[in-house]
Amino acid sequence: MNTGLLLLRLAVGLLIAGHGVQKVSFHLGGNGLAGGTEEFRHDGFRGGRLTALVAGASQIGAGLFLTAGLLTPLAAMAAMGVMTVAGTVKLSKGLWVQNDGYEYPLVLVVVSAALALTGPGRWSADHALGISSWPLWISLAVIVAGPVSGLLTRVVLHRPAPALEGTPRARTAD
Repeated sequence: MNTGLLLLRLAVGLLIAGHGVQKVSFHLGGNGLAGGTEEFRHDGFRGGRLTALVAGASQIGAGLFLTAGLLTPLAAMAAMGVMTVAGTVKLSKGLWVQNDGYEYPLVLVVVSAALALTGPGRWSADHALGISSWPLWISLAVIVAGPVSGLLTRVVLHRPAPALEGTPRARTAD
């Protein structure tokens, strides 16, 4: 079991961290912070550079903490949050990844939730620090808080789609 948890943490944690590295640098096929900023703007998010920087840093931090098995429930919560946002971007394209759907972000959310529930295993920083056994209520709280934080991020930072020509616009107070 410990070997399986280590393998799972290494694969998922490094993939999430790598995804963040791509957002803020030219490493691992990334387009630098300017490219990450443009990606968020293209996806309809406010904040541009700051949004890309925070998202990338969150993914890098969550991924490395999951990889190390350090503060595993909190790392899982952060991973679930950022990957929930990624999933909302792909929601309109359906489930399957071959159609640019949300399959991959969903798998990372579910695996992060499973790690929050199981703990990181014996070969982890949490175990070395004597904190590998987290109370169930903490795991359940982070499983809810992670995706909810991602959905709140989406609501706060996402711009409404522009009105199409020829369609009536709602009046807004100036």
